[in-house]
Amino acid sequence: MKKNGILLLMLGIFTACSTTQVDTPSATTISKTEKNKELTEANILNNRGVNAYKNGDYKRAIYFFQKSLTIKERVLGIENLNTATSYNNIGLIYKQKGDYEKALAYITKALYIRKKALGNRNSATAESFNNLGTLYAKMGEKEKAIALTEQTIKIKESIIRKEKIDTAISYNNLAVLQEEMGHYNKALEGYKRALNINKEIYGEVHDVTQSNYQNITLLYFTMHEYEKAKEYGKHLIKKEEMIRLKSIDVNAK
Repeated sequence: MKKNGILLLMLGIFTACSTTQVDTPSATTISKTEKNKELTEANILNNRGVNAYKNGDYKRAIYFFQKSLTIKERVLGIENLNTATSYNNIGLIYKQKGDYEKALAYITKALYIRKKALGNRNSATAESFNNLGTLYAKMGEKEKAIALTEQTIKIKESIIRKEKIDTAISYNNLAVLQEEMGHYNKALEGYKRALNINKEIYGEVHDVTQSNYQNITLLYFTMHEYEKAKEYGKHLIKKEEMIRLKSIDVNAK
């Protein structure tokens, strides 16, 4: 019986300026050297803006962020994720200053870009929904604030769910490798951890959970621990697996 070892590819999203970003249609075509130079300057200005914000100097913070934004819009385009970060930063400062109309304009731009580039199931998008929700709350628009906060929660719940799924896959992958090396007890530990997560997410009868039960059952058979194999085998609902279990002599030595 083939084990369910699924290789997991983890993707990272970086918000710092990067010369490997795909330019948006509005980005200016420049040489790589010039692009590196421009983005380095944008990062320096951005960092100065962060420092000014931390020191409570919102006027200077906006000045530096705006200078950084101008470079990003020219080099990367107005729909780039790095540009969205600047829109978000500026919007948050205007929110802090109480200039809600300007804050709304910038935070909305950041949300639009992140939704378009990353979709709704991403932490950066969730951040923008949350920022917009808290802004509307400050503006006294409670219904809009509630709707956006609920959307934020849905995204965060989906992210947590995905992280749990990825963790279960990793436990399963590790268990497969441990079993192949003959480390059966360690393999069982990994399979069982994957099983516990998948039962919570999918329930007992889902194919993923059933695969976990199958892996544990077959490994116990390999280890000649037939009573434990039978215990986990009882959870298998596929007819062919039940037939296999019935054919096993649990008293075999």
